[in-house]
Amino acid sequence: MTGFARHYLDWNATAPLRPEARSAMLAAFDLVGNPSSVHAEGRRARRIVEDAREKVAHLVGAKPAEVIFTSGATEANNWVCGRSWENIVTTRLEHPSVVAPVLASEARTVELPVGQSGIVDVARLEAWLAANSERLAKAPGRSLLVLQAANNETGVIQPLKEAADLAAAHGLVVMTDAVQAAGRLPLEFGRSSLTYMTISSHKLGGLKGVGALIARVDAPLPPLLIGGGQERGRRAGTENVASIAGFGAAAAAAAGEVAYFSALAGLRDRLEIAAKRATPEAIVIGAGSPRLANTSCLSLPGRAAETLVAALDLSGIAVSAGSACSSGKVGPSPVLAAMGLPADVARGAVRISIGPSTMPEDIDAFVTAWTRISRPAAAAA
Repeated sequence: MTGFARHYLDWNATAPLRPEARSAMLAAFDLVGNPSSVHAEGRRARRIVEDAREKVAHLVGAKPAEVIFTSGATEANNWVCGRSWENIVTTRLEHPSVVAPVLASEARTVELPVGQSGIVDVARLEAWLAANSERLAKAPGRSLLVLQAANNETGVIQPLKEAADLAAAHGLVVMTDAVQAAGRLPLEFGRSSLTYMTISSHKLGGLKGVGALIARVDAPLPPLLIGGGQERGRRAGTENVASIAGFGAAAAAAAGEVAYFSALAGLRDRLEIAAKRATPEAIVIGAGSPRLANTSCLSLPGRAAETLVAALDLSGIAVSAGSACSSGKVGPSPVLAAMGLPADVARGAVRISIGPSTMPEDIDAFVTAWTRISRPAAAAA
């Protein structure tokens, strides 16, 4: 339909491509050299890759040598979680790219409980560590704690530092999926107890299909791919120079926005207040917990999330029902189920996520559409 306005409110799935990333990629397309070649053309391509590595490292507070470029966080999560571990301590809040390799592994899985707040129970982690301290001390570095920095569906921020410090003190290796936190929360990999961190370019406004595993230089990490010395011998294959260039540019731009990203909470709160006013029965999931400023998980009990998402889409509003990697599946979100929410609340939840270019008009358009489609059929007739 010509002139039909669209309002993109699904930044947690993919952020719009940044102009800086587009420009960096276009410039990289003109480079003919292989970054592993020693001639001038190759050195120019290598400089592009290393410049991007420095920018990504700066975003997360790491050293450039700790940045390993991958095809995305899914690959990085599988790389770490798919290793041979004796124990993997985690939660059901994690992204499917963490949950699946953990379940497929032969490790003993320890699942930490989560309340309706959406926050992991650190006291239970502490209790498990204490109860298993002798066994863990005999095999340091053989167990893994995986805890996301912030949830992609609810935006709830986890007590990562507290949990990581506890686990590391007992000899556990610690990994965090920081896909939703990068560029939105201050990250200090180098000053943390973390061994691994994963991020994706397209959540920052870079291209899809490129990301990074942030790993300590001395971290135990068998090569993912062999047959070349790229990425310090840990991931063979010629680097995707153009995508990496865009990743670096997006990371640099995102780093400059972290300090004022919290200002987006004003728009998020505006949306939630107006939606609750229009539909008092609506529930803001995780409202009482620390959350990412850009994320709202809004449930309309008794309604199907898929129906709401489709109706909003027809009204020009793009939102998600849960994780973009699993939103096509039928059934309530595993994350919301892990929080112990009633089934009708979990089934009626949609995620609205915004970004720096979101305007008040986008929020108002959502509220108008939400108000209309939320009305019972009889009232709307």
